[in-house]
Amino acid sequence: MYKNKKITIVSHVLVWLLLFCLPYLLSYGQEQEIYRLIAHFWIPLVFSLMIFYFNYFVLIDRFLFPKKMLPFVILNGLMIILFVFLKEYIEDNFFQELLRKSTRSERSVRLPFKMAIYMQLLSYMAPLLFSIALKTTKRWSTIEAERKEASHFKLKSELQHLHYQLQPHFFFNSLNNIYSMVDVSPEQAKSSIHSLSKLMRYLLYETNLEMVPLAKEIDFLKKYINLMALRVSDNTTIHSSFPLQETGIQIAPLLFVSLIENAFKHGVSATKQSRIDISMSCENKRVLFTVENNNYPKKTDDKSGSGIGLQNLEKRLELLYADKFSFTRILKDNRFLVTLKIETN
Repeated sequence: MYKNKKITIVSHVLVWLLLFCLPYLLSYGQEQEIYRLIAHFWIPLVFSLMIFYFNYFVLIDRFLFPKKMLPFVILNGLMIILFVFLKEYIEDNFFQELLRKSTRSERSVRLPFKMAIYMQLLSYMAPLLFSIALKTTKRWSTIEAERKEASHFKLKSELQHLHYQLQPHFFFNSLNNIYSMVDVSPEQAKSSIHSLSKLMRYLLYETNLEMVPLAKEIDFLKKYINLMALRVSDNTTIHSSFPLQETGIQIAPLLFVSLIENAFKHGVSATKQSRIDISMSCENKRVLFTVENNNYPKKTDDKSGSGIGLQNLEKRLELLYADKFSFTRILKDNRFLVTLKIETN
């Protein structure tokens, strides 16, 4: 912020310095009369500078932006008229004799008074219009930056809300699974509690970041699959495949766990053969994740879980990746296939 302000000040100084030196640059090698420069160039330039900065710092903010056009036009009109006649007064009283002497030997035609006034009025309009353009551009940039900041804050708040929704949802479903093991297999229940504590440590301390290494997310998914595998019968076959090497990919946390959870919830039967296939592959910063399972519809009186997993996932994908993801679900031959593709670059 301070650096940008400093650059702006230096830029303004350089521009006005260039304008003051312009007569020398345009007439390099020719003899210059200082009083002619003062009367015809530097005095109007000082007046232009005053018009520019008085509008830039005072009039535009106070009158133009609040749409008080009448006082804005009147004040600028009075200021320009004042400078026109003040310039003529200075020239007539301080430089007239010198200018008359310097022009005796020159074949120059003096512009009519009305034409000279008209030309001066136009010349003073330039800094006025330039100050309006510059101030309007700056205001638009500020408004746009504030809008983006507000949008980012809203997005961050919404993502945080969804994130906080997911943790209790995950914890609730895991406890339901462990509860179902307590009477049947106490040792498995103990092991599940230990595994759950490791998963919760990741949820509490790692997933508060906007992005995490994909390797950590894969490690979390493997532990989650092992935890869920403890509650299924021998009729269920689980196959999982993940990248073995470090990919260097950063990804939003907890995007895949809901799909695995959904497979265990709807793809496992206590009496029938069931198979869950989980696969993840990475290529050129693109992550492809698929889960395929049998389809055993959940009974309407089954109240386990909160039912927000997939809704939460779709909402987070829309907020985080916009048009950089595809999410499809297909039911064919009593097999449910979900595919999630994410462009991470």
